[in-house]
Amino acid sequence: MLMVPVRQLGEAERGAVERILDLDPFAAAQVAERVAANGLSWWRADGRVLGYGTRDNLESLCWLGGQVTPVCAGRPAIAAFAEALGAEERTCSSIVGRADGVLGLWERLSGRWGPARDVRPNQPLLATGAVPQVAPDPDVHPVRAGEIDALFPAAVAMYTEEVGVSPLAEDGGRAYRQRVAELVRARRAYARIVDGQVIFKAELAVVTRRTAQIQGVWVEPAWRGRGIGVAAMAAVVRDALARVAPTVSLYVNDYNAPARRVYERCGFRSVGTFATVLF
Repeated sequence: MLMVPVRQLGEAERGAVERILDLDPFAAAQVAERVAANGLSWWRADGRVLGYGTRDNLESLCWLGGQVTPVCAGRPAIAAFAEALGAEERTCSSIVGRADGVLGLWERLSGRWGPARDVRPNQPLLATGAVPQVAPDPDVHPVRAGEIDALFPAAVAMYTEEVGVSPLAEDGGRAYRQRVAELVRARRAYARIVDGQVIFKAELAVVTRRTAQIQGVWVEPAWRGRGIGVAAMAAVVRDALARVAPTVSLYVNDYNAPARRVYERCGFRSVGTFATVLF
């Protein structure tokens, strides 16, 4: 008897889900963190995990929450996930993950979920497990609780510049400030502060047992072009490797040549290509 290829997965299938996530630890990091924190019970999680394959042979996953992320999804799985997702109204704010899966989903869903606000088809996915050979900036440090007020305006500026909308738009920034505070409490937010102003910031936005994923890298515009990024990033990578995870990873827009040069000097190597569709 043929099984329905796409189904919502529950806690009983957690082992199979973790096996798929381990096959792609860098691209699946965001999903892996959520599964580790909340499991697969619908009432505990902030999203659903759809599975493709038989009950005896789970082949692919798709996270459906605030974002949609396909994991280890070939063309048949992408077609099946798109059919299932297209039967619902869009509730996510983005589709993000390996480029082949994201762009395959978007090709099939754009007529039902479109239009997109932005499509970024080529975002190099980078990783390193080695301490950078460049000297770290000694003034870059995990942000302290008393420094949140200094960090928050820089975080808002970074988000607005990167995503294209302000995180203050919906609720005056309360939810975003809470997220920033959570990262600070977890010692996952870094900054260099000069005269009370953040001139560099970055966060370990995702942490799993396999990798710490850096997001939110930002240099205050007046300080750009001065060469502070390499030493600052080296400090973040060095601390993350020593204290948090065995590897550090990130993804970057292909057109951001200055950032890509910084990451290369800090020892990052290519481990694939991401794509992002923003709504």
